[in-house]
Amino acid sequence: MADVANLAASGSLPGILRQLSGLGGCTNPIRLAGHRTEHQVDTTTGEIGPALRRLDSAELPAGDLLVRCGNRRTTRCAACAETYRRDTFHLITAGLRGGKGTPEEVTTHPRVFATFTAPSFGPVHNRPGPRACRCGRRHAADDPALGSPLDPERYDYESAVLWNAHAGALWRRFTIHLRREIARRAGLTQRELPERARVSFAKVAEYQKRGAVHFHAVVRLDGPAGGETRPPHWATAELLGDAIRAAASRAVVPGPVVDGRAHTFAFGRQLDIRTIHGPDLDGGQALTDRAVAAYIAKYATKGAETATGPLDRRLRFVAELATLNLPQHAERLIRTAWALGARKDLAHLRLRAWAHMLGFRGHFSTKTRRYSTTLGALRNARAEWQRLQAAIARGDDPQPVDSEETTLVLAHWTYAGTGLTPTEQWLSASLADTPTTHTAEGDNAR
Repeated sequence: MADVANLAASGSLPGILRQLSGLGGCTNPIRLAGHRTEHQVDTTTGEIGPALRRLDSAELPAGDLLVRCGNRRTTRCAACAETYRRDTFHLITAGLRGGKGTPEEVTTHPRVFATFTAPSFGPVHNRPGPRACRCGRRHAADDPALGSPLDPERYDYESAVLWNAHAGALWRRFTIHLRREIARRAGLTQRELPERARVSFAKVAEYQKRGAVHFHAVVRLDGPAGGETRPPHWATAELLGDAIRAAASRAVVPGPVVDGRAHTFAFGRQLDIRTIHGPDLDGGQALTDRAVAAYIAKYATKGAETATGPLDRRLRFVAELATLNLPQHAERLIRTAWALGARKDLAHLRLRAWAHMLGFRGHFSTKTRRYSTTLGALRNARAEWQRLQAAIARGDDPQPVDSEETTLVLAHWTYAGTGLTPTEQWLSASLADTPTTHTAEGDNAR
């Protein structure tokens, strides 16, 4: 409180409050030291005019430029994770309804929502609710026993970790088979298919409570140029669903040989494929565009915390597990990954670096180029809007007066640290209940 009083006495309190509110609730911002200068440039002569605006971190109330951390995990930064979730929602929705540069005609294209599961590595406690588990008990939805093995000594921990490590490669193999299956059903060769149709998809990875990765995906069948072109007459949701089932059953990735045991990886038996019927309900099932997008976006902000609990960072030493109080099943998966990571023949899997992710090292959300917009495009659009709002707040004309002039930006920033000081934390918490606008560098520096 003494520091707050000093800020108020010096007149710096309003400025630092504006700077903190520009973080939009980010609790672990990046601190940058440096400067940024804008010059007007005549594009005809190349003449550089005097500085229009200059930003120096030393002159800011916090002493540094504060930039949102942008972490997608809720356990690391709830505010930035919420922004990531919303961006993912809009990305998925654009591929289902159109918008953000994607034509609305995609709503008429064949689209399915598919879930791909991992195989069994041993029986586990499951079935929360009124039905009895195979152990004979009924589990509550929050029962910590759910997902843990019935017999840990017979559970195949080695295969479970290696499955996660090869899940990304298995998905890539599946997409290859999917195009082959679609071409075969359409009576085309694989070379002819791109001239008639294109497969577009967006998928996310999710951890089951047993610690195995599975995938949720929106798969769409377009014309040869993507969502801008109408799919051929033979392209139907039924054909797409049949092709997905066949491709999933044929996708196989050969794994390593560990102590004389050869591993081979494929998807599990449970494969759920449902047709997306658009904004109107069909057959009483509410599988709408919005419901699918919300479901997928929900998992974009999660890591392995479903299985590992508090662990959301890389381990430097396996001894750190003793202080984390993890579920026994998760800890054994991590220790298995750590032990396998010591093998030279498995060095390419980097299992120790990804032990906290139970071996999975792929991207949580991926999409084909023509499915819809990109997360980068959404961030750039948001940053441009924020710069426009900052210019209006300064009283500047946001539109260039002379088309022959442009702005040259010279900037130099260096990393100065992470996080907030105790005083900044207290002030930021006091702003938590106040509506804020997520702002970028320009607003942050005001």
